[in-house]
Amino acid sequence: MKIHEYQAKQILARYGVRVPRGETAETPAAVRAAAEKLASRVVLKAQIHAGGRGKGGGIKLAASPDEAERLAKDMIGMTLVTPQTGPEGRVVQRLLVEEALDIDRELYLGVVIDRAREAPVLMASTEGGMEIEKVAAEKPEAIFKEYVHPATGLQAFQARSLAFRLGLAGDTHKQAVKFIASLYRAFEGTDASLAEINPLLVTKQGDVLALDAKMNFDDNALYRHPDIQALRDLAEESPLEVEASKYNLNYIKLDGNVGCMVNGAGLAMATMDIIKYAGGTPANFLDVGGGVTEEAVTNAFRILVSDPDVRGALINIFGGIVRCDLIAAGVVKAAKALGTKIPVVIRLEGTNVDRGKDILRESGLDFQPADSMKEAAAKIVALVR
Repeated sequence: MKIHEYQAKQILARYGVRVPRGETAETPAAVRAAAEKLASRVVLKAQIHAGGRGKGGGIKLAASPDEAERLAKDMIGMTLVTPQTGPEGRVVQRLLVEEALDIDRELYLGVVIDRAREAPVLMASTEGGMEIEKVAAEKPEAIFKEYVHPATGLQAFQARSLAFRLGLAGDTHKQAVKFIASLYRAFEGTDASLAEINPLLVTKQGDVLALDAKMNFDDNALYRHPDIQALRDLAEESPLEVEASKYNLNYIKLDGNVGCMVNGAGLAMATMDIIKYAGGTPANFLDVGGGVTEEAVTNAFRILVSDPDVRGALINIFGGIVRCDLIAAGVVKAAKALGTKIPVVIRLEGTNVDRGKDILRESGLDFQPADSMKEAAAKIVALVR
């Protein structure tokens, strides 16, 4: 789950992370009122779930409340296109109005889970304000890491080490050590999967603040954090992804035209790969999971074909806990109800596979069977073409 910058800063502030003074506003008049209260100079920041906002005109500096109100008239309601939104962009509903600060240095600080090490890792860099992936590709030596043992937590010497490697000294170093420790406490305490400060600001006065903030959370832990769950902004999510979440389906929309419905994340990734290998492009990631019901399968297929970009569907099921006959019954029910016209290739293997194939055959619908993943991918790519 993702949240907005202003929401992330509210959470981080509760854990002692220092952030600039700011307020959110949804009208130009409210922006002016916030600017009058905060400072003579303010920064207006569009609140959408995407990075690269400055490149698309989503971050503006205003020298006065009058200018802040004028800029807000153009920004609120605009469709902001960034490298992370795709060409369709996102409509800006609100702005974060923050005090403008005197910038001396822009650094980077983030916490993520390193799944290979099975531990959180703190990453810091002197190359703040840039995408960390770009830094890793062009200047990997500029990224400093400290792995945190889950049992012992972040140690003080690790925070001090990162602050030293960022070139900080004196009181600024002390502030950075405290900042790093607070950020990690927030990451751990909220079951976050990402806590990123980019840029981490050092002012000309030597203060350390989070100029930007991004947090993502482990969906499986949200039941422990109803306050965070309440921050979910459905307007920032794909309508199909929102619909899929109602049925506990793992769905992510992509930019291809071959719809995929699979059970198991690993098999889903392999299915997407083999579609690419066959010369096609997957339109989505859709994992129906291990404990799926016939109703969930019916809704999964409905969501799959609701995407106007989908010109064909590949259903790839390896039945273990999930029974092939249950999948087949759900797909038949949905296809009949929807009057599906696109080609559908189905590969079933595993528990009750023979009964599943009988259900498909007896349905009277024009499903295309396949005995292997390679055959299934080749068939659906050819049909879509």
